[in-house]
Order: sequence, then C-alpha cells, then structure tokens
Amino acid sequence: MTDIKTAGIVGTGVIGAGWAARFLQRGLDVVAWDPAPGAEAKLREGVDNAWPAVSKLGLFPGADRARLRFAASLEEACDAADFVQENAPEREGLKRKLLADIDAALRPEAIIASSTSGLIPSVLQADCRHPERVLVGHPFNPVYLLPLVEVVGGEKTAAEAVARAGAFYETVGMHVLNVRNEIEGHLSDRLQQALWHEVLHLVNDGVATTEELDDSVAYGPGLRWAIWGTCLQFHLAGGEGGMRHMLEQFGPALKLPWTKLVAPELTPALIDNMAGGTETQAEGRTVRELERLRDDCLIGIMQALRPYNVGAGRIIARDEAQRLGAREYARWTPGTEVPKPLDDYRGTVLPEWVDYNGHMSEWAYLTAFGWASDVLFRYIGIDEAYRAAGHSLYTVETHINYYRECSVGDALRVTTQLLGLDEKRLHFFHSMVHGGSGELLCTTEQMLLHVDMNAGTACSILPPVFEALGAIMAAHKDMPVPPQVGRQMAVRKKATAS
Repeated sequence: MTDIKTAGIVGTGVIGAGWAARFLQRGLDVVAWDPAPGAEAKLREGVDNAWPAVSKLGLFPGADRARLRFAASLEEACDAADFVQENAPEREGLKRKLLADIDAALRPEAIIASSTSGLIPSVLQADCRHPERVLVGHPFNPVYLLPLVEVVGGEKTAAEAVARAGAFYETVGMHVLNVRNEIEGHLSDRLQQALWHEVLHLVNDGVATTEELDDSVAYGPGLRWAIWGTCLQFHLAGGEGGMRHMLEQFGPALKLPWTKLVAPELTPALIDNMAGGTETQAEGRTVRELERLRDDCLIGIMQALRPYNVGAGRIIARDEAQRLGAREYARWTPGTEVPKPLDDYRGTVLPEWVDYNGHMSEWAYLTAFGWASDVLFRYIGIDEAYRAAGHSLYTVETHINYYRECSVGDALRVTTQLLGLDEKRLHFFHSMVHGGSGELLCTTEQMLLHVDMNAGTACSILPPVFEALGAIMAAHKDMPVPPQVGRQMAVRKKATAS
C-alpha cells in the first residue's frame, strides 16, 4: 500500500468522475475541484451512476460516497490532497497553466498526474517549478471499471515519481503500462486512432454503416482483444509456426490497399452519417442508460476471464485478494484471541442477486457464503500462494436453511462457527444476518475436504493451516451447537386416530 489517503481530482467531467468513483471504491477520501457552473452536481451524479457497477466488483473497507468533498478553490483541493489527478480539456495551453497552478499550490512531494490522452509530459511540465513530480496517468473510459492506465514520464520526471505513481495506481486496481518513450497519443490511443480513421473512411465512402462496423468488432476481434490484444492473437493465427509463420503467410497482404490511415475530412455529411447511425443504434436509450448497460457487460466479461487469470480477469482476482486481505480478521497468528464466532463477511445485496420476486435468489445466498468461506480460508492461511502450491479445501456437502427475504442494497453480515476438524476434513456453520435489523436470514452447514489439486486426491491439511484451525476449534468447542446442525429434510406424516 502507499501513503496516499486523499486523492485530488481537478476537472470533474466524465474522466474526473470516473477517477472519483474508483478512488472512493477503494476507501480513499476524495477532494475535487472544477470551475465550471454546476460541476459539483454533475460530479456527484456521475459517481452515483457508477456506484452500482463498482459495488458489483466489490467495495473495499471504508468505501463511501460521503468521503467525496467538493472544494471551493484549486488551492483548497491541493491543500488536502496527497496525489492530484488532472482531467482538464485536451488543450495544451490550458493544461500547461493548470498544471503550473497545481504545482504551485501542492506540497512538493505529492505527485501530479495528467489524464491527457495525447499530450506528452515534457510539454505539460514545462512551466512547473517541480517538474520532477509531473507525469501522465492516462486511463480509459469508464475509468472506474477499465483497469488500464498508461504512465508516462517526461524529460524532467523523476524515476521515483513514476514508480510511486505506478504503485499507487496498482492499489486502486489498475494495470500499469509504463510507456518508456514519450509519443503523442501514447500507445493505446494510437491503435484506437488507426481503427477510428478507418471507420470514418468506410462510412464516408458508403461502404458500411456505423452498426455494421460496430458488429464487425463486437462479434469478432473485440472478443479476442479482451484476452490478449493483437500481437499474441496473431501469433496464434500462425499455428504451430507462431508469429513467424503468420507473417510469412499473410505478410504480402500488408501491401494491399486495404486501409486508409489518413482521416477523411469531417464534412457535414459525414458527421450526419456518423451521428445518425449511432442515434439509430441507441434506440432511444439515454447516455446514462447505455452507460449502465455497458458497465454490466464489461463486468460480465471481466468476471468471465477471472477463473482463467488472463487480461482484466487477472486484475479482478488481484483486487479480490486485496479486498479480502484488508479485512479485520485477515490472518490468524499464534497467541491471538479467536473471535467466537468468527465475523467473516460484510456486504450488500447486489442487483443481479435479486429474482423476479424482488428478493435475493437462493443461489446468491451461496455466493455470499462462498465469500465468507474465502475470508475464513485467508484467516487460516489458505491464500493464492497456498493454492499455487497445489492445495485447497473443496466443499463436499452443504445444508442450507432460508428464514427471511432480503432485497437490493440490504446489508449482510456472515459469522462462522467451527464444528469439527480432523487431519483432512473441516466442518463449519455459517449464519447470515441482516446488517441493519440483525434478523437471521439464512444458515448453511458445510463439510470440506482438504485436497492435493495436482494429484486429485484428499490429503492432510498442511501444518500452519492445521494449527490455525486447531486454535479456532479450541475457541469454539464450548459454543452451543446451532439447532440447524444435522437437520434432515422430510415431509412428516401427521398421526391419525386408530
């Protein structure tokens, strides 16, 4: 973790609001400033619109929209900030002056990052008294979901500032791409620009509509790009011979006049075709509605990649570990007092957990119990390193009881009692209560088996984890056994008179 507790946002449009949502999700304080009329209201609206999406990815301890403060002046914002993210319009003169003003108001050790999509940091830092702490931190919209950030240092940027900025961005769930050489547009936007120019030419020449071109990406290469991008995909296109064979086979096509990388003139007719085409695609939906649909789709793609530990799925898994590892009972150590019961999981009912009755679906209770089990695993020492070494606990039997309904946004709390333990098996009981009323919502009794994942067989629990479980068992052995334990399901016949 870094020592950055308060993030400053200067410029609170779409990108600034996205940064604010990401920082707030991570439990940071955020102080923002923008001179535009109505900026505060628009910022809070943007954060509110993003909050359902970031909640689905998981809120870190301390995450709260109430930690967002709008400053009355640039100086006030800089006075409170440990790190400033600038998001002004893409105009060189404006950004240079603004960054110089931030530099004058901010304490010398705090980093200044610009979200510029095309300007190079050596130009942006030219008027600053402390250019060594000024750099580019270029994100992608929506900033609160997409993990990529391009970090670029200028001629006068200190290597230590680049390293500190990268470390901070990682703590807020970003994949840091260090751009080693300054170039206008950095890396990703130059690739996007090439595709964008070709789109404009194809529409301008009457070859295709905006919808046809979007389909050509969404149903084809876009799905591949979500995993590895272009280069490794083309390596696969070469078969066993890899990239070398692909270039030998398809290299001659590079000389074919397929593309026009110079953008066409933006005539009124082309603008009308582009705007009209996308308005038709929107089908009357507002930008906010489309943003929420896009967010749900992006989360689905990222979560689908998570089990395979590739692309954005790797970031989801890393964030999961950080979020759960930050909880109060993160890791048992010898001599520490064991809570009775363990206070494992706190969360809220997510929108996708609710069924057509407006209540949390039965499978979602198991999902929440799964998160509680994962916190328990981390408490006893079963984490990424433990699983990477080939060991884990697998559930072999579950009994679940439902008592009360709950709905979107309801707070949940799960506690855990250890019921039994031997060298290979673990028997425990989860209780889920409403975080507000304390009402019992659901319980589950589970038996787990310790396995050697490489051999595919049961094996003894490794000593450090077994020691932690033994300490919990000793603390829980005198607790009353919940009445649901061992319950059997049956339709019992009523006695009849003889």
